[in-house]
Amino acid sequence: MKKIVSILGARPQFVKAAVHSRIIREKNEFEVVSVHTGQQFDANMSEVFFEEMEIPRPRYNLDIHSLTHGAMTGQMLEKIEAILLEEEPDAVVVYGDTNSTLAGALAARKLGLKLVHVEAGLRSFNMQMPEEVNRILTDRISDLLLCPTGMAMVNLRADGFDHFPCKVVQCGDIMKDSVRYYGQFSSGRSDIIKKLGLQNKCFILATLHRQENTEDPLKLNSIISALNALTEDCEVILPLHPRTKDALDQFSLDFRGTLTDPLGYFDMLEILKHCRLVVTDSGGLQKEAFFNEKPCIIVREETEWVELIEHGYAMTCGSNQDKIIEAYRFFTSQAPLYDQHLYGENPGESIYREIREMNS
Repeated sequence: MKKIVSILGARPQFVKAAVHSRIIREKNEFEVVSVHTGQQFDANMSEVFFEEMEIPRPRYNLDIHSLTHGAMTGQMLEKIEAILLEEEPDAVVVYGDTNSTLAGALAARKLGLKLVHVEAGLRSFNMQMPEEVNRILTDRISDLLLCPTGMAMVNLRADGFDHFPCKVVQCGDIMKDSVRYYGQFSSGRSDIIKKLGLQNKCFILATLHRQENTEDPLKLNSIISALNALTEDCEVILPLHPRTKDALDQFSLDFRGTLTDPLGYFDMLEILKHCRLVVTDSGGLQKEAFFNEKPCIIVREETEWVELIEHGYAMTCGSNQDKIIEAYRFFTSQAPLYDQHLYGENPGESIYREIREMNS
């Protein structure tokens, strides 16, 4: 049986890997060895996903976190290389754009192993974002680039990938499969709506974690002020990323909504099902909002998921308090029609077929 090593480290990667690993178990054609770098180490942002989503436990847990980008990526690279030398896989699969993604990609490439990048071709065109650097470098050294959107394909063609020794395929977004599959069970596995007293209540889901927001006191203050203003009309639920919690304490910012610990996947699905809209700087949550037919206010200056903007499902507002409030008023006065079929059909199966073909 052929072997795949899957590199994981952060919430969106756990979600994508859950779908991928379930399909692989059903087909029974590959052995999957999971490596958890430890990049997100909080139990509510890591361990709970393996339990709830029934993802096979990682064979390796590197416990690398809370370091600078260079130190984190370097330590991951060293340890992943040792694992790949021991496991001798037929292919390495990396997801998205984290430091874990780049470390896994570099380790595989330097050992001459086949490299698969799930969620390839995305671009924010903001080189100040660490994620943008990670995704560009990972794309360039991958053998199989699995794109979630047509725009991702366009981006890779613009970067000259038609002339590189690799295969580029549009497979759709695997997170769509995850929301559909696990959304069937979430109401029976989560009591978060009752726990937070949100039955029959208007509320907004907000998340903040990107360094561009959490490390800039002016930006963070502006976003929190906007959320506080929204609480006058609708409750705001803010699950706290550890980085955001530290920033709120450091800058002595007062949030007037409801703070919670990071939420497990089923809790998050239930919150998404019942909320009025989403305010976030997360890439993955923008799509999860769309899959649950909820408008999204993006507190960044740009997004990789440009089709959400083009079709009126989301707005980019940066940290501008007035723009955030205006976007809220717009979406609450005229909800979008969710009549666009974005992100493919059965993307998990498409991704599996491409990986199988590469290793045939």
